[in-house]
Amino acid sequence: MEEADKVSSSNDPEPPSAPGVAPALSQPQFPSVLQLLRWRDVRWSALVFGSSLFLLLSLTCFSIISILSYSALALLSASVSFRVYKGVLQAIQKSDDGHPFRCVLEKDLSVSSEAVQRHSDVVLGRVNGALKELRRLFLVEDLVDSLKFGGLLWVFTYVGSWFNGLTLLILALIGAFSGPITYEKHQAEIDQFISSVRSQMRGVLGMIQGKVPGAKKKPE
Repeated sequence: MEEADKVSSSNDPEPPSAPGVAPALSQPQFPSVLQLLRWRDVRWSALVFGSSLFLLLSLTCFSIISILSYSALALLSASVSFRVYKGVLQAIQKSDDGHPFRCVLEKDLSVSSEAVQRHSDVVLGRVNGALKELRRLFLVEDLVDSLKFGGLLWVFTYVGSWFNGLTLLILALIGAFSGPITYEKHQAEIDQFISSVRSQMRGVLGMIQGKVPGAKKKPE
């Protein structure tokens, strides 16, 4: 009998929550970089893209010191104005709501040593990998790869004569926010074009490997 009572009690539905008690809401999380670039949340993507583009365009007209100073001054002015407004409103209504930014002031914004260590390990691995790859390319460990790298540098000489670094950053930002969504809409056509370009590049590299002595890759 006791075992039957235990089984029946375990199968009973959970008691409903008390009326008027709302379930705990999860904290809104900032979307990842991939979600921003794919416009999964239009508001966040538009905010990040618009602010970044405005900052880069501002750098074309003003120095970075002026932009940072004016931006910080505008933020400080907005905070002071809101603080004074809430103080006057509390004085008129004779309320005791406290500091309007209390929830932000009480948050822990310190960076943990584990996060710093984790990100530093990732950056260190990328730097070491880039150094090894540059050594391999400049010392011609593989002739074909070094020729490809030389062609890329040659293209960059023309790109540098047409655009400056800031213009390239603006174009890269626009491409980063427009490329993924364009690829999702026209994936079949883009894949077909990339496949044709790769086949042509393989043909050209095959001709180079056949004519240049020592250009053929060694079998692994």
